Amino acid sequence: MIDPQEIAKRIEESIRVKRALLGQAERLKAIAEIWRDAIRAGHQVILFGNGGSAADAQHIVCELAGRFYLDRRPVAATALTVNTSSLTAIGNDYGFDEIFSRQLQGIAHPGDVAVGISTSGNSPNVLRALEAARKIGLVTVGFTGRGGGLMRAQCDQWLPIDSEETPRIQEGHILAGHILCELVERELFAV
Repeated sequence: MIDPQEIAKRIEESIRVKRALLGQAERLKAIAEIWRDAIRAGHQVILFGNGGSAADAQHIVCELAGRFYLDRRPVAATALTVNTSSLTAIGNDYGFDEIFSRQLQGIAHPGDVAVGISTSGNSPNVLRALEAARKIGLVTVGFTGRGGGLMRAQCDQWLPIDSEETPRIQEGHILAGHILCELVERELFAV
């Protein structure tokens, strides 16, 4: 039997996680400034993650490349998760841990921004991509859960969501992504 109390419990936890983002305003500001400055200088924002984090990467990219609130020119943003031929070829030929790093090495330039998304902070392919990004000269940003895992040390800016539950972390990530898209859009294009 479906228990309405369990539903309320999940909603309350989601609210708590989002309320904890209020304490992350300075980090969100710093990340927004990194994205804004890179885009203003003609660079791109490149996002990647697995599963729901892959979907979040694609969602954030569509808000940047398309529009958020304003009709404006598109922003250079890429999700490394959308080319299934590349993902499967690289995974087959080099291993799944290389699917993002290999793509980054082919398209990224110094000054671009790499955004790794991992609820655990320990996804090997995301970690490899952040390592590759640093070698290329990208600014690295990480979205993780509470502890940050190994990703924390690979990121110039790190945004932890105060939870260890994947669904709640992902809900925090997409809220943060929406906030960042709005801030960047307003900074670059508001008249």
